[in-house]
Amino acid sequence: MSLQGKVAVVTGGARGIGQAIATVLAQRGAAVAVWDLNAEGAEKSAAAIQEAGGRAIAVAGDAADARAVAAAAARTRAELGAVGILVNNAGTTAYQPFTSISEEAWDRMIGINLKGPFLVTRELVPDMLTAGWGRIVNISSSSAQTGAPSMAHYAASKGGVIGFTRALAMEYAAQGITVNHVPPGFIDTPLVREGPVDVEAAAARMPMKRAGRPEDVAYAVAYLASAEAGYVTGQTLSTNGGRYLA
Repeated sequence: MSLQGKVAVVTGGARGIGQAIATVLAQRGAAVAVWDLNAEGAEKSAAAIQEAGGRAIAVAGDAADARAVAAAAARTRAELGAVGILVNNAGTTAYQPFTSISEEAWDRMIGINLKGPFLVTRELVPDMLTAGWGRIVNISSSSAQTGAPSMAHYAASKGGVIGFTRALAMEYAAQGITVNHVPPGFIDTPLVREGPVDVEAAAARMPMKRAGRPEDVAYAVAYLASAEAGYVTGQTLSTNGGRYLA
């Protein structure tokens, strides 16, 4: 599943799942633009790819800000070329009982997790339309599939990502662009470790008796980004170790 000659953008690529996705796409031959709000983390992620013999740049910016997205896209095109692969991975999470979620917290969650993919995709999809080829992979969440207590705003934002994916898949199916989503299950990432979840205890309850690894998600994304997945669009490729069988 070579991606040689393709240019990929991975938002939120500084650490965790995003970093793994950027690394795997680069290993497959893609030139990768690591977009992240964390400039230092993006630089480290891109440097690791370069040290391994891949081609990557780090681009600092807020994926939920239209001006920052336009600037990031312009730099990516100038340094790497037109974008053919987009992975909308940047996101945030939070645990709050529903009645304690403020309007500001709700708006922030929707802004980062749903408005961000909208802005980035809107900016980059013209490259794919011009080429008559493109791959868009959105990182959603198993929480949007099953529901999750104390995560109403998060589940709603990721549910929006699923609807967004399906709508774009239908809109661009005849134009060489596939749009799919990957909902990770319980993946051991720095973001999860920063939350209130007991990682080891939760992993023991999984059907596979382990937490997922960021690379598990990355390999699913790499398939959907490949030429081999050209007849796959509007689909859900769950990477949850059997946690949710749908």
